[in-house]
Amino acid sequence: MQIGRVIGTVVATRKDERLTGCKLMVTQPLNLDFKPSGNPLITVDTVGAGIGEIVIYSRGAAARIAADRLQAPIDAAIVGIVDNVDVYREYMSD
Repeated sequence: MQIGRVIGTVVATRKDERLTGCKLMVTQPLNLDFKPSGNPLITVDTVGAGIGEIVIYSRGAAARIAADRLQAPIDAAIVGIVDNVDVYREYMSD
């Protein structure tokens, strides 16, 4: 799992039929300092996240399992909304 911020939504009236009913969000990956890290990606929202929220997302097969759509073309899914993050930097490797 990774951490990100929801920065937008995607509306696609024409899409793979296996994505019908999926809420699509634009998610910006973040590092532990909550700074952007990498390119934004499209995620399927499984928890009702909103714009600006910090979220946990999964990629690959875990994303399809979280969305309960094993045959759908899903690469990433939001699986949690973050309430708090505590990082003990003295235990981080350089």
